Amino acid sequence: MVTRHFAWMVLRMAIIVAIIAASVWLFARIFSLTYPFWLAALFAWMLQPVVRFLQHRLRFNSGFASLFGLLGGILVISGIVTGLVFLVYYSLREFFEQAPQWIEEGTARIQIFFNNTILPHWQQVLGLFDNLDTEQHDLFAQLGSRVADGLGNFGQTAFDWVIGVPSFLVAFFFIILSIYFMGKSWSFYEDVYERNVPGSLRRKAREFIHALQFRFLGFVRAQLILMLVTAVIVFIGLLILGIEHAWMLAIVVGIAELLPYLGTGTILIPWFIYLFITGDISGGLGIAILYAIILIVRQLLEPKILSSNMNLNPVAVLISLFAGLQAFGAVGLFIGPLLLVLIVILGDIGFFKTIFSFIKEGFQDERPT
Repeated sequence: MVTRHFAWMVLRMAIIVAIIAASVWLFARIFSLTYPFWLAALFAWMLQPVVRFLQHRLRFNSGFASLFGLLGGILVISGIVTGLVFLVYYSLREFFEQAPQWIEEGTARIQIFFNNTILPHWQQVLGLFDNLDTEQHDLFAQLGSRVADGLGNFGQTAFDWVIGVPSFLVAFFFIILSIYFMGKSWSFYEDVYERNVPGSLRRKAREFIHALQFRFLGFVRAQLILMLVTAVIVFIGLLILGIEHAWMLAIVVGIAELLPYLGTGTILIPWFIYLFITGDISGGLGIAILYAIILIVRQLLEPKILSSNMNLNPVAVLISLFAGLQAFGAVGLFIGPLLLVLIVILGDIGFFKTIFSFIKEGFQDERPT
């Protein structure tokens, strides 16, 4: 028999589920409309130690402290980006010095491959087309129109992306301005927060921020370790294969590991395909084996490195990687662990415990009947 207490538990659980779903939808909607200001608030918060140092130690007023903090942050980010660009440029410079010769040799080999392999088969296909009836011709015509429509949609998407670049620049402009004004008035926002937010909620927020910092830094550290491991494997593999400038190529491939879709495949896959086409079967096979080794090592090490650096259960990391891959594709390999981190942090600060307690017992002053 269903008791009244059980019915109230079901009702409270339904209310919680509805509130969470509505909150996620509302936050996603608001964030899509106001994301420059959320990003600006994040950067302004990150720059607060610099701004406080300028205010308290160098006696700058809030406006100048915010301005110089913003300029300092931009300089640091620009320096990091410039260093990475210089590293990639220096690594690729000697690589591309050999490119004209490779392109010339590759073009000649591709021409030979086309004349000796593709062209005879193409002529056979054309001969088959001559023997097709009207229905079969119509079928191929429909297939060709669908391919053309797909290419047209791809071109339209690319065009829309190019058109969207000015809106990105406008958003960037708003982000820069918002960082300055938020940094300038940060003490005012802190006072409003302290006066209007209950102490228990502020304490939970501090716990959440501290846990997020710990987990996020662990995630970044894990990605850097994976990038370093990839670069070392590539360097050793290229040395074994006798390829020149192995260390430069290893750095470039290691940086490519940060790309969300193919990672090292953005370089190694076209490379071994090119070698196969140009007739260098042994070289193409060596690069393909190297790519396979990188994939296997990454799949073996990633759960362990993420779990050890972020204090997560390895099985939970494996589940998050697989679920993220199934739900979001290759980029889910990043989204899955991040969602896992968020769930673990909410558990650390007692969010789920509070929810379950409310579902079971209601408010603290409520008595089950």
